[in-house]
Amino acid sequence: MICSAEEFARLRISQIPAEQERAGSDDAPADVWLAVIERYPDMREWVANNKTVPLEVLDRLANDPSTAVRYTVAGKRKLSQDLQRALMRDPDSSVRHALACNAKCDTAVLAELTSDEEPFVSDAAKKRLQVRSGAL
Repeated sequence: MICSAEEFARLRISQIPAEQERAGSDDAPADVWLAVIERYPDMREWVANNKTVPLEVLDRLANDPSTAVRYTVAGKRKLSQDLQRALMRDPDSSVRHALACNAKCDTAVLAELTSDEEPFVSDAAKKRLQVRSGAL
């Protein structure tokens, strides 16, 4: 378990692969993740990449000013439907595309993304729906 923001930062920048792996897979309390976001803003994307990061932290990161952070969040498999709906309206098309490519994206959200103004987003959503229906 990661017990502090400082520990996460140390693990993430470590030259030891096992420590870097811990930064991506070890659990931490929500207050530790929020402290990382506040104290180490350049590590927000790495927080989003962690396999155990809780939904409340992803919810905060879904509104991050960085497109890269929101893109990472949109690819997470454990997103709630409310969070998916928020990301579906993201101003950046790459974030909407990441959501459309997310294997766990809700069918209703995908259906709405099929009418996205960006063809690469709507095409990805259509393809995901086809895969689900067994049409491919």
